[in-house]
Amino acid sequence: MVGLLSLPAQAADSVTLRLGHALNEDHVVARSYRHMADEIEQLSDGSMHLRIFPNGQMGGTQDMLGQMQNGALDLVHASASNLESFDDVYSVFNLPYLFPNQADFKKVVFGPIGQQIMQSTKDKGFFAIGAYVAGYRSFYASKPIRTPADLKGMKIRVQSSPTTISMIKLMGGSPTPIDFSEVYSALQQGVVDGAENNVPSYVQTRHVELAKYFSEDQHTSVPDFLTVSTSTWNRLDEKQQQILMKAVHDSEKYQQQLWDKVDQQAREQAKEMGAHFVEVDKAPFRKAVQPLYKEYKQDPEHARLLKQIRQAEESSDDQPQS
Repeated sequence: MVGLLSLPAQAADSVTLRLGHALNEDHVVARSYRHMADEIEQLSDGSMHLRIFPNGQMGGTQDMLGQMQNGALDLVHASASNLESFDDVYSVFNLPYLFPNQADFKKVVFGPIGQQIMQSTKDKGFFAIGAYVAGYRSFYASKPIRTPADLKGMKIRVQSSPTTISMIKLMGGSPTPIDFSEVYSALQQGVVDGAENNVPSYVQTRHVELAKYFSEDQHTSVPDFLTVSTSTWNRLDEKQQQILMKAVHDSEKYQQQLWDKVDQQAREQAKEMGAHFVEVDKAPFRKAVQPLYKEYKQDPEHARLLKQIRQAEESSDDQPQS
């Protein structure tokens, strides 16, 4: 029942890891976790198992991260927004318009900078071992949002991220933190007027039924992460650690291959359900959030990290296109 807590110092013959996430089972990352579970079984000749608890069965993401710290879960799916409350180094991923394109996103997230950030919470009892693309996040509501002025007076659902909350305020909206699994009912009951997410999530959560206008301001591209309990990791022997990491890395590749296909399919499905995709001039939104960058760079460590990211993006511009 408690993951690996019952393991002795020498790993047992059979190990079952418990992974919790709040995603719909059709979500690209959820499908990648099932792919990972199958590979773990194969690589370990059936001596390692991954038991997955989807759809928020174990609670909201913040709650599951707490459960992992207490030993009730071994692995938890979380976005950078969730992880920001444990170590503010993750806040950089919530800065609006940080990545000019997805190539720069991947260069940072899957490169040395990303690896450094993923190790940052080890003293909190867990750390990230996998990263997943999540497209661009944009606003959706029952009316088009073409300029920051359109957000005035609107309650927008956000993740529990101080950076995202500040972003919505600067854009003119009223940020309302609500757990992912509760957004549909919040939209239905008028607790919030809109939300922000990527296109596949917009469709798979059926939010498209309640918010017909998807306004593509593409304000953030926030990666998802797979986190593991430090105590769980330490209880695995070297071979088990290698099997887990091989399966995680393969799940990252699998998810990236699926993402573009699923994003396009979701767009087509959304249109069939009556959704309108609204083109947005991003310049006024970028201008509105500049104070967030100014505040962010007040911290010398933040300023240094942002400089590293900009340098990585510039170096990628110098590379020949494949």
